[in-house]
Amino acid sequence: MSREEVFARLTDVFRDVFDDDSIVLSDDTTAADVEGWDSVEHFNLISEVESVFKLRFQMREVSGMKNVGELVNIILERGKM
Repeated sequence: MSREEVFARLTDVFRDVFDDDSIVLSDDTTAADVEGWDSVEHFNLISEVESVFKLRFQMREVSGMKNVGELVNIILERGKM
């Protein structure tokens, strides 16, 4: 899966979780950039990402993610396993 494909699928997930079709993601997107992205919605987001990409994040990965680019990197790395 390419980086662009991951972004496309993640965009759909974000738009669904946050009920906002105007969300546009970039590598630098953080919780501060998305209205409603709080700790509860972060859990919902991670759960949905795990479901869509059929993977499970480790707690250290989830707590260490600083932006969407790092999330994409983890998804791409896991796709190589």
